[in-house]
Amino acid sequence: MEVATSWDALRKQARKLEAQLDEHMMSYRKVVAAKDDSEDEALESGIELLIKQLQQVEFQMKEWVSSGGAEVVSHTLTRHQELLQDITQEFNLLRSSLRAKQEHDSLLQDFRELDRSRLDLKEGGDAVEHALVKEHVSIGRSTGQMDSLISLAQSTLGALFFQRSTFGGINTKLSNIGSRLPTTNHVLSAIKRKKSTDTIILSVVASICTFLIFIYWLSK
Repeated sequence: MEVATSWDALRKQARKLEAQLDEHMMSYRKVVAAKDDSEDEALESGIELLIKQLQQVEFQMKEWVSSGGAEVVSHTLTRHQELLQDITQEFNLLRSSLRAKQEHDSLLQDFRELDRSRLDLKEGGDAVEHALVKEHVSIGRSTGQMDSLISLAQSTLGALFFQRSTFGGINTKLSNIGSRLPTTNHVLSAIKRKKSTDTIILSVVASICTFLIFIYWLSK
C-alpha cells in the first residue's frame, strides 16, 4: 500500500479501499447465502487485509486532522470511520452466520452417518439371526431324516432277524428230509450255500444298522 502525504491522497486511497471492500462484501454475502465453503476462506482473508489497510489509512487521516485540519475535514474522517465500522460489524456477523451454518451442516452429516451405521448394524444383526434360524431349521431337518433312517434300519434289522430264524427252521427241516432222502443231498447242499450267502449279507446289513444307531446316539 502506498503511503499518502496529503489529505486528498489519503481520501483517494480510503475511497479505493472502501470500493474494494464493497465488492468483496457483495461476493461474501453470496457465499454466505449459498453456503459455499470453497471460496469463503479466500474472501475472508481478502476482506481482513483490506480492513487493516483501511484502518491504517484512517489512522493517518486522524493524525493529519490532529495536526490542524479544518472542521469539514474532521467530519469527512468521521464518515470514513463510521463506514469502516459498519463494514467490520457486517463482516463479523456474516462470518459468524457462515460458521454456524457450517457447524449445523457438520452435525447433520454426523447424525446421518450415525443413522447409517445403526441401520448397517441392524441389517447385520438381522442377517445373523436369519442365518441362525436357517441353521436351526437345517439341523431339525437333518435330525428328522436321521430318525427316519434309524427307524427304517431298525425295521430292516427286525425283518432280517425274522428271516434268519425262518431260514434256520427251514434248514432243520431240510436236514431231516436229507437224512431220509439221500438222493436230494445235492439239492440241499446248493440250498445251504445259498443260505450261507444270505446269512453273510444279513450280517453285513445288521452291522451297518448297528453302526448308524451308534453314531446317532453319539450325536445326541
